[in-house]
Amino acid sequence: MTADEAPVEVEAPEEPAATTFSDLGLDGAVLKALADVGYETPSAIQAATIPSLLAGRDVVGLAQTGTGKTAAFALPILSRLDLSQKTPQALVLAPTRELALQVCEAFEKYASHLKGVHILPVYGGQGYGVQLSALRRGVHIVVGTPGRIMDHLDKGTLDLSELKYLVLDEADEMLKMGFAEDVETILADTPDTKQVALFSATMPAAIRRMSKQYLHDPEEITVKTKTQTSANISQRYLIVSYQQKVDALTRILEVENFEGMIVFVRTKSVTEELAEKLRARGYSAAAINGDIAQVQRERTVNQLKSGKLDILVATDVAARGLDVERISHVVNFDIPTDSEPYVHRIGRTGRAGRTGDAISFVTPRERSLLARIEKATRQPIVQMQLPSVDDVNVTRLARFDDRITAALGQNERIDGFRDIIAHYVRNHDVPEADVAAALAVVAQGEAPLLLEPEAARRAEREWSDRPPRGDKPERGDRRDRDRGDRFDRGGDRPERRQRPSSGPMATYRIAVGKRHKVEPRQIVGALANEGGLSREDFGSIQIRPEFSLVELPANLPRETLEKLDGTRISGRLIELRPDRGGPTRRTNDRDRGGDRNRGGDRDRGGDGGGDGDKPFRKPRH
Repeated sequence: MTADEAPVEVEAPEEPAATTFSDLGLDGAVLKALADVGYETPSAIQAATIPSLLAGRDVVGLAQTGTGKTAAFALPILSRLDLSQKTPQALVLAPTRELALQVCEAFEKYASHLKGVHILPVYGGQGYGVQLSALRRGVHIVVGTPGRIMDHLDKGTLDLSELKYLVLDEADEMLKMGFAEDVETILADTPDTKQVALFSATMPAAIRRMSKQYLHDPEEITVKTKTQTSANISQRYLIVSYQQKVDALTRILEVENFEGMIVFVRTKSVTEELAEKLRARGYSAAAINGDIAQVQRERTVNQLKSGKLDILVATDVAARGLDVERISHVVNFDIPTDSEPYVHRIGRTGRAGRTGDAISFVTPRERSLLARIEKATRQPIVQMQLPSVDDVNVTRLARFDDRITAALGQNERIDGFRDIIAHYVRNHDVPEADVAAALAVVAQGEAPLLLEPEAARRAEREWSDRPPRGDKPERGDRRDRDRGDRFDRGGDRPERRQRPSSGPMATYRIAVGKRHKVEPRQIVGALANEGGLSREDFGSIQIRPEFSLVELPANLPRETLEKLDGTRISGRLIELRPDRGGPTRRTNDRDRGGDRNRGGDRDRGGDGGGDGDKPFRKPRH
């Protein structure tokens, strides 16, 4: 196609006419698979795209995630597949491993009645051996990320000389992630006779140029409905300073009736930190980001699907293509700076016609971002208030009631315990109500069932009295972004705060250090949450290669030590014990063997502003 030719444009109607899949000319075996999964009526993008692809035309589809575009290209490819050809006939390029796996699953589902179809996912993080064996046996459809596809082409292990169909899924995302050169190389080095389908949420200049250069007389199909968010997703926001976010999230988790949840943050390092803080508060949470090994990522997503995991803390890239039905809530812990990632994020819930909830944390300086998102999505985002102490206690009581009701339904077990309770009442002359209360104490354990109203309200007053310095992370500074943890540093070189009522301090050793990628905030968060310590109980913290030294009160109670006995940081037991190597002191560069690179996490793509062995200091107030 020459540069001055314009593509044929077709606007897909928001509600397609009463068309069924059987009207589109799809293969009978494919229609049978669609019937198995209960699909009858095509979406707008499917109704407009499938006939064109079946007719052999190149297509540019402008559609957001969630419009059904995977089926729009998978169904016609499967309908035209030549099962006798053993070299790859179709190649689908996707920006992320998760999306590649999702597309593969969709192909396998739609090909369930096509005998002998072989589909291969190809992505980084998976061993080459599995992929090479499958390619040698013969593959009809390859779905992969551009980087790994290029690796195979360079090694000569992937033969695309007889390729008939090439799909670019979420092309704009691939270009944003730096795959433009790889994508153009693949387009140029595959047969000119291939049919190309390009799908993108937007049409930037680079995509327009690519479609003009590599596609032949494409039909451009636009689905405009997804410029706004789904109406079945309730959208709310909470005005909250950066320091308040973790506590605000904990309150929301207490009162929201959620099944599965994704919490979105901006950086890889924060995924790990926040997941660890949530685990310390008793929630089943895990992190997913670009640094996590693929096997672990797949295991984590499967745990979320099966209900073994309730909360996933993720970055935008890591969650691309994630489709888990039980996700009822999405929380934007860090609100995105653009409407497009916002739509992608909250689109992880409210899938398949279900309702969903999206909650965004907005700092005072981010109000303009919120207004921009509302304008772009044309959906109102309603302000919510931080759940109060009374809200939390009402929810806790309701859940406690539910547990009692569920237990009362177990008639056989109840009958056995009635005799035991009656025996206790007779022999100890105690009212049954008192026995029931005592059993509730035993069942609840040491954690209080209800929040103490006065203490919690005092904390809320402290929040409202704090200066708005917590908004500084939006400037993008590494250290400022880390101020969200109330135990974190207040700046580069804060003075040590005097403890008004502190006793003697002692140095303790814990079995996690720099090698385990631990940071002061993780140590403080874990010890504070597990041991019931306050911010006044912490002195300096030194991160050594194999262990860390922490200043804590010398007279730690036995019950505190017992609570900390099983504490883990980064999945490792801390093995807290007094340090016999002398008092904690500030280490200098010479003590560290001349290592002057305090930003050690920078090379690992982290955002924590790692300080090496630099002692921890609490912020001034």
